[in-house]
Amino acid sequence: MDRRNFFQSSALVTSGALAGCALPGVAQQAKTPFHVPAVNIPIVGSDEVFPVRRIYCIGRNYAAHAREMGSDPTREPPFFFQKPTDAIQFVPAGTVVDHPYPPLTQNYHYEAELVACLGAGGRNIPVAKALDLVYGYTLGLDMTRRDLQRAMGDQKKPWEIGKSFDRSAPIGAVHKVSQTGHFTQGAIWLKVNGQIKQNANLNQMIWSVAEQISKLSEANELFPGDIIYSGTPENVGPVVRGDVIEMHIDGLPNLSVKIV
Repeated sequence: MDRRNFFQSSALVTSGALAGCALPGVAQQAKTPFHVPAVNIPIVGSDEVFPVRRIYCIGRNYAAHAREMGSDPTREPPFFFQKPTDAIQFVPAGTVVDHPYPPLTQNYHYEAELVACLGAGGRNIPVAKALDLVYGYTLGLDMTRRDLQRAMGDQKKPWEIGKSFDRSAPIGAVHKVSQTGHFTQGAIWLKVNGQIKQNANLNQMIWSVAEQISKLSEANELFPGDIIYSGTPENVGPVVRGDVIEMHIDGLPNLSVKIV
């Protein structure tokens, strides 16, 4: 099976038909002692779903946000981290979904981001070819336990605990590129309780989506189902229980959650 073919991969994941697929290190028709559910996101205008393989996130990809996090964006190469697939919390358009305030934190932050969803993969993808890998786009929140992230950073330890936890990646439905085109500019904003907190333009990214895909493919082979949170603008900040977050990107339906 060509694992870079989205539709074959999607059919296998959604049907559970793994028999006959030569996956590295996995015996064909192997039995498992328990069931691990697939993580899927609805695709707008289709009865298909987008199977999530990996969640990549780029750090400090808007200059003003980099500065507010204490970094100099003019000298910093792109860097990435990952979230687990169970960080996904699907948020249907036109609804306000309850989002649980997580344990262990007293400083819980929002980060509004454009999300690119890959339908093909490869290694060492040239920038000029990178957008050919994108199946669709959506919008999402990279929710962050900021106090834990900073504490780990101060100790020069991995700050996974601040980023990679249950439901830390609220996300909308996937819109196919054929429906929306590619997102290279347009407003991105976030409100808390109706007040604007983040307000920028996608063209202010330091590294474009195409450049992110290219750089990621140098370090990891990319596959269909990989999604990329493409960075957040400045003015990230805390929320508490009862707050309502509303996020917007031009050309996509808004995403809203209530912290509970």
